Amino acid sequence: MYWDVKVVKAMPDYRIYVEIEDGRKGVFDVKPYLEHGVFQELKDVTYFNKVGIFLGAVTWPNEQDIAPETLLAGLQPEVDP
Repeated sequence: MYWDVKVVKAMPDYRIYVEIEDGRKGVFDVKPYLEHGVFQELKDVTYFNKVGIFLGAVTWPNEQDIAPETLLAGLQPEVDP
């Protein structure tokens, strides 16, 4: 779909660089989510760096994910990392 993520890279300070299939790209700050439920596991930087893509969504190995609408709403423009 048009909002499918095609590239995701972990960045310093709990941010991720994202490129979307429709050409949008930018940085999403995960810090506001780190104190909530399953996202607390992302505080471990080694684990945070295991971010990937599954079925077009940003995910981590233990099934944490960022909903596409949340990702798009919080995406901040930034040049390629």
